[in-house]
Amino acid sequence: MRAVRYIGEARPQVMDVPTPAPGPGQVLVRIGGAGVCGSDLHVLDHSIGIKGPFTLGHENAGWIAAVGQGVSGWKEADPVAVYGPWGCGICHSCQTSAENYCEHHASLPSYGGGLGSDGGMAEYMIVPSPRLLIPLGKLEPVQAAPLSDAALTPYHAIKAALPLLTPDASVVVVGVGGLGHMAVQILRALTSARLIAADVEQAKLDHARDLWAVHTVNTSDGDRAIEEIRSLVGERGVTVALDFVGVQPTVDLCSRIVGRASRITIVGLGGGVLHYSGNQPPYGCEVSVPYWGSRVELMEVIALAQAGYIKADVETFPLEQAVEVYERLRQGRIRGRAVLLP
Repeated sequence: MRAVRYIGEARPQVMDVPTPAPGPGQVLVRIGGAGVCGSDLHVLDHSIGIKGPFTLGHENAGWIAAVGQGVSGWKEADPVAVYGPWGCGICHSCQTSAENYCEHHASLPSYGGGLGSDGGMAEYMIVPSPRLLIPLGKLEPVQAAPLSDAALTPYHAIKAALPLLTPDASVVVVGVGGLGHMAVQILRALTSARLIAADVEQAKLDHARDLWAVHTVNTSDGDRAIEEIRSLVGERGVTVALDFVGVQPTVDLCSRIVGRASRITIVGLGGGVLHYSGNQPPYGCEVSVPYWGSRVELMEVIALAQAGYIKADVETFPLEQAVEVYERLRQGRIRGRAVLLP
């Protein structure tokens, strides 16, 4: 079968690999779609401690092709999403379905499929345990694949901030890309707080308005953007700032727009540093650095999509174009989420 392989270089390779067969306790999934995520670029460009070779792709959905000995409750052709962060399965966090915060993560050989183990940018993928599968119902796998990260990650961040997102509060989404465009929809579904979408690209702000963001702010000029946001929210300041970029200018922007008793959530991996001095960020401000989401939360995300509240803006490409798609992602030329089709 064809697969997109990370072999320890910045440029992945599309090559032939053997089709896997499930062992005891494992499930073989025929891939219907694999999302192309910015996190892949950190693997390709910076390694981040993950050794190759392995097949890329950590946003995956498809149909069960075969089950290994001892697997019950699933049958061939069942449509499923694959939960991405694979923990040990036995620690306290994993037992509560929060494998994204596995207590033994430092000693595990892999972070998950596409992140150390073979992922879904291939015709088939081995999932090590049926606990990592979420039923899709009538959702199409190509549409559902990005939900396992591009929607799950912002959902996890937003759910933690819900107590602050009262009807009189304000929330800013910084970066309306793969995760940000899902965050806008999730916020519209879960809260009635004043929603402001911010980005440096007008096309992405237009996209946010298409998704019913009432206010959009261009952040190309940081000082002007801060003034514009402050004029929208008043002296109270922004209650929750969600940074899906994480570069220094966006981190600084968030620290300057939030008010007291607020929350800054830094999701993006852009390398920015949040600096603290007295009352900057303001007193009472919480800072959160979330990672992915739990298995139960992925079930909730799938339910939101099944009910029609959220939908990933998907641009599909054949698997053979993976190298080109990664270059487009580096250049910011992907709207919503790119999905590779085997």
